[in-house]
Amino acid sequence: MSLMRLAIPIILIIASIVGCATTPQTSLGPGPGEGMVLSEATYANGPMPRELDKVSLPTYTVAPPDILVINAINLVPKAPYQLMMGDVVAVSVSGTLPDAPIENAFPIGIGGTIDLGMPYGKVRVVNKTVEEVEAIVTEHLRMSLQNPQVTVSLLQTGAMQQITGEHLVGPDGTVNLGVYGTVRVVGCTVGEARYMIENHLSAFLEQPQVAVDVFAYNSKVYYIVTEGAGLGDGVYRFPVTGNETVLDAVSNINGLNQVASKRIWIARPAPLGGEVQILPVDWTGITAQAATTTNYQLMPGDRLFIAEDKIVAWDNHMAKLFAPLERIMGFTLLGTNTATRLSGRVLQGGGNPRSSSGF
Repeated sequence: MSLMRLAIPIILIIASIVGCATTPQTSLGPGPGEGMVLSEATYANGPMPRELDKVSLPTYTVAPPDILVINAINLVPKAPYQLMMGDVVAVSVSGTLPDAPIENAFPIGIGGTIDLGMPYGKVRVVNKTVEEVEAIVTEHLRMSLQNPQVTVSLLQTGAMQQITGEHLVGPDGTVNLGVYGTVRVVGCTVGEARYMIENHLSAFLEQPQVAVDVFAYNSKVYYIVTEGAGLGDGVYRFPVTGNETVLDAVSNINGLNQVASKRIWIARPAPLGGEVQILPVDWTGITAQAATTTNYQLMPGDRLFIAEDKIVAWDNHMAKLFAPLERIMGFTLLGTNTATRLSGRVLQGGGNPRSSSGF
């Protein structure tokens, strides 16, 4: 037991020394001052954008998983157009019964029919042109009217409802326009996407016109990476709207957590083979002093890195390292106490000859 008691403090001291030597090296990682700091004098694009001196981002290009909103302005089918379920036709009839006029918009429902109401009933019009429908409706109404005069026109196609609305840009870079197929819009600006969609629809429609806008900017993002002081790093993803600064970004995660330090920098991605761009941030300056010098404007792809507190990280690493030893010591002490109590009871029972006889 004496050797065990002597060995445990020695083990703890050695582990503490090893932990002190290794923890800062593994927890800090690359940071400012290690040959990767980008001076603004060498920044190829001029002064670094920051608070009160922001720049407009380049023209937005569409990419997955953006959401586009498409509004139909002029979608007229090419002749001869055959009606489909979901289309809406306007039917106007003169010479009807006084209490049962026909002048309304009628959707083509299930079964490909329009319901003219009582007492006229339903007429099947699917896969017919507008002219053919006029003749069919006229012939149908002659069973109850003497000389009906029928006018039919197409108000809205069911396919128009599939075009108008919100459309997710799929993983293959296309938007789905229903019966009109898909259109590839990845890498296009909003104006180019509108041209691509109209050009695709021109194969089915007469001089189609649509309005296109971005409903959700999901493809251009920045990241906030927080070191977890040995308990796991956190990564947060936020869309870029073109106006975020470092302070805006940190406010999205409700400020610095308990294990964070004030060592913060922006890691800006560069093309393959380019220099790593690191922009150190003066946290006290941009918060307590309202200094705008390092409150940089964030760009798509930026990583805002928040380093861990070295003391908290060291404490967590030591807790991890000593946890197995604490368990071993706990089991050892528990076993020793149990053995001591049992041996004491045996000795007390062996020294009392009356304990076994009950006298």
